[in-house]
Amino acid sequence: MLQMPSKQPISAGIVIVAAGRGERAGSSTEGPKQYRMIGGKPIIVHTLENFMTWEAAKQIVVVIHPDDEALFAKAARHIISETPIKTVHGGATRQKSVLAGLRYLKDKHVSHVLIHDAVRPFFDHVLLDRIAERLGNGAPAVLPAMPVTDTLKRADSAGTISATVSREHLYAAQTPQSFAFATILDAHEKAAASGRSDFTDDASIAEWSGIPVTIVEGTPDNVKLTVKRDIAMADDKLSASLLPDVRTGNGYDVHQLEPGDGVTLCGVFIPHDQKLKGHSDADVALHALTDALLATCGAGDIGDHFPPSDPQWKGAASKIFIEHAARIVRERGGTIMNADVSLIAEAPKVGPHREAMRTNLSEYLGIDLERCSVKATTNEKIGFVGRREGIAAIATATVVYRGRT
Repeated sequence: MLQMPSKQPISAGIVIVAAGRGERAGSSTEGPKQYRMIGGKPIIVHTLENFMTWEAAKQIVVVIHPDDEALFAKAARHIISETPIKTVHGGATRQKSVLAGLRYLKDKHVSHVLIHDAVRPFFDHVLLDRIAERLGNGAPAVLPAMPVTDTLKRADSAGTISATVSREHLYAAQTPQSFAFATILDAHEKAAASGRSDFTDDASIAEWSGIPVTIVEGTPDNVKLTVKRDIAMADDKLSASLLPDVRTGNGYDVHQLEPGDGVTLCGVFIPHDQKLKGHSDADVALHALTDALLATCGAGDIGDHFPPSDPQWKGAASKIFIEHAARIVRERGGTIMNADVSLIAEAPKVGPHREAMRTNLSEYLGIDLERCSVKATTNEKIGFVGRREGIAAIATATVVYRGRT
């Protein structure tokens, strides 16, 4: 609980409204706009992290669409917070979604509530403290807002201007719109009972209920990301302040040779009088490169994902392993820039098959051929490689992840 310079401290519940479909932002494989990436993280995560680090926040409830359970779980999987974060399902309108969040907080012993749009990630603690001070001094409802600065025109249905509207005493409303908890819950319940469902924000419900709403100064950056261009500009804004996150992963693997008819290296079968011993196809090159990719995001090694004790991988093509590792890298925001494999073997000769191997790497990783390198050397007849007892591979992968501040 945070002691503000006010008559009483506040214990705040936070309702984050995130059940919308965001049609004006266009369709995206990332889902509704609150889950789209800006600065390397989903918009909703930026919003959550701002509230999570605010001392007065006692409980956070995120109101999500029933279809977005998996999207929210994926977005929030790396969030660590001492502030409890819960989810409830929203309704067909913003008003119904907010009421669902308020009802969840009913028995959570919060004195006040801040109701915020998930797609307004650029607020700060200065604004939150300004709101908390007014609430603590007894204001039943507080609205952050900015004075209107544009010239306003009124037009008729044909688009002809009929008047210039004075900007005096006009404000653009922002969130979080904040209230004494019991007061706004009662107002929302009365609005629902009356059949009214056309309120566009919570301050208007307070006004309808006769609750005086006090304006505090908002912040120019606290904009709502509404259309695709808004999201792109927000991403540019955050990305400009990020450091490049270039990571290099290394992998090493070795497999024993035994009598056979050939070896598979980088997905290319090479006839030979020996074969590589292993649970899968024993493609030592792809195994080393799989480990190198996983290393760039701390995702363990090949044995964690494809244990040799699991019978389903017996004789499996190592293409499965390398494509799995590449998918993990991309899901974590990585772009594979380069893959380099060095094979250490006395035989067979790799040179005649190098281009086919590079082509396979390009296909498996989804990167240009020029970014794929395969080299080979002997061990000058020294050690187990020199005695033709095994083949070793060393691999290096370079991956650029979305930057970190």
